[in-house]
Amino acid sequence: FEYARTNGRKKVTCLVKDNIMKVTDGLFHNVFKMIGEEYPEIIKDSLIVDIGMARIADTPEKFDVVVTENLYGDIVSDIASQVAGSVGLAGSMNIGTGCAMFEAVHGSAPDIAGKGIANPSGLLNGAILMLYHIGQGECAAKIGNALLYTLENGEYTGDIVKPGQKALSTMEFAKAVVKNLGKSPQKLTPYSSGSGKPVKLPRHEDTTQSVRTKRLTGVDVFVDFDSADIEELGTKLTQCSTGKLPLASVSSRGMVMFDPKKPELKPEVDAVTDLWACRFMGPEGGVGNDDIRTVLHNLEALGLDWVKVENLYTFDHVPGFSGKAS
Repeated sequence: FEYARTNGRKKVTCLVKDNIMKVTDGLFHNVFKMIGEEYPEIIKDSLIVDIGMARIADTPEKFDVVVTENLYGDIVSDIASQVAGSVGLAGSMNIGTGCAMFEAVHGSAPDIAGKGIANPSGLLNGAILMLYHIGQGECAAKIGNALLYTLENGEYTGDIVKPGQKALSTMEFAKAVVKNLGKSPQKLTPYSSGSGKPVKLPRHEDTTQSVRTKRLTGVDVFVDFDSADIEELGTKLTQCSTGKLPLASVSSRGMVMFDPKKPELKPEVDAVTDLWACRFMGPEGGVGNDDIRTVLHNLEALGLDWVKVENLYTFDHVPGFSGKAS
C-alpha cells in the first residue's frame, strides 16, 4: 500500500489461498484488509492465488500492484515477466526499513553464465529501481528510456528475438543501450524522473499490535496409527481424554473422521493414512500443560505413538488455529 501511494498507483490486489490455508493465508488476508483501511484512496481487491495467476497470464492489464506471500510472489513474478516477453526482462527490489537490495528477478542464472547469451535487461531494470529508490530519478529515466528505445528499435537478445532475426549477445545488447542513452521510445511509455519514488516503510515497532491475552485452550496430537479401523482409534482416544481435555475430533487431511459426540456416524470417505490429527479441547484458559502431559501419558499407556503436538491458543479470545485439526 505504501508503494502504491508513493507511486500514484490506483489498485492493490491480494493473492492468497485462504480457502484452504485458513490460518496462515487467512491471517495474511485479514492483515491486508486491516492495513487497507489506512489507504482509503486505493482500490482493494483479492483473488485466490491460482485463479489470480491465471488472470495475470491472460489479462495482466487488469492488475496494478499485487501483494502476496513470498512463495506465491516468487512464482507470480516469473509469470508476469514471461507474459511481458521473457523472465530476463524484469528487475526486482527487496525493501526493508534499514536497507534495500536490487537484482534481476530471475537471480544469477548460473546455467548460462559465461555464454554471453543472458538478457541484461533484468539487471538493468533492477539498477533502474535502485536509482529511483536512492533519489536519482533523472539517471534512472535516462537508462530506462535507452533500454526501451533499444527494444523498440528491434534489438533483442536470444530469449525474445523474433524468428529469422539475429540475436544480440549480452555485451552487444548492453552496448546498444549505451549507444541509445539520451533517446526516448516513441511507442512505449517513457520513464520520467518521477516515475519511481523511494518507498519508506513504517518501522515494525510502530505497527505491532500487542496481544493482551493469550490462553491455552486445547491441543492437537498427531498419532501414528496404521489401521483403517477409525472406530478402534476413536475408542482408544476417548479413553485418553481428561476432565479438562476431552477428545473433540479425529481428522485426516482436514476431514473429520471420528466425532466422539456422534460415534455411530461413519466417515463419508475412507482414509488412506497412518497419521491422524486428534484434537482435545477444553475451556478457554482452563487448560494447563499438565493436562496435556496427562493426555500424552494416557496415549502411551494404550500403546498409541504420538509423533507431534501443537498447543492451541486463543489471542484476545480469537482462536489462533483452524476449525478442525488437519
